[in-house]
Amino acid sequence: MKKIFVFVPIFLIFALVATAILPQIEKSENISKNVLRLHILANSDSLIDQELKLKVRDEILKLSSQLYDDCNDIYEAVNVATENRQALQYTAQKTLAFYDCADEVRVSVCKEFFSTREYDSFTLPAGVYNTVKITIGEGKGHNWWCVMFPTVCLTGCTDDFDKSLTPEERKMIETKGYATRFKTVEIYERVKNIVTKDN
Repeated sequence: MKKIFVFVPIFLIFALVATAILPQIEKSENISKNVLRLHILANSDSLIDQELKLKVRDEILKLSSQLYDDCNDIYEAVNVATENRQALQYTAQKTLAFYDCADEVRVSVCKEFFSTREYDSFTLPAGVYNTVKITIGEGKGHNWWCVMFPTVCLTGCTDDFDKSLTPEERKMIETKGYATRFKTVEIYERVKNIVTKDN
């Protein structure tokens, strides 16, 4: 019975906070729904494994520049990633082999939770994103990630966000002040992600 009395106030506080920042939550979740991330996990934090991760990254980006150029929305981008999963895996494996590394590579197209991430010219809010996940070996090293669709990390041009975000959403991610506000959204998204997983 005591657990119920403790849970109810926590739930009410969470509900009140969520209501207060609801417009920001809705925009943030729409951003996460319309962006495809690339996530590469290195085998370990050793210098050579981290260097190999970057070599794999470079070759994956070369291939991706051809794959996503004609995509018009997130659905097309996810389909392209799914259909080319073996090509992505082959490219990563071939790159490692060139540097005499026999680590296994696993590629999946999945949904992953990401915390708030600040880049040079924009900030992506925390949330669950469609993701091309590339795991090298044990995948226990520092990882690397960027935006595959829109092709921002390929072109370096944030104008590519026009393909998937509204002008208001784009303003949100490109305004420096929002990075702090996204932290409030991140707390909500973390709790939501935990609750969703448990259910």
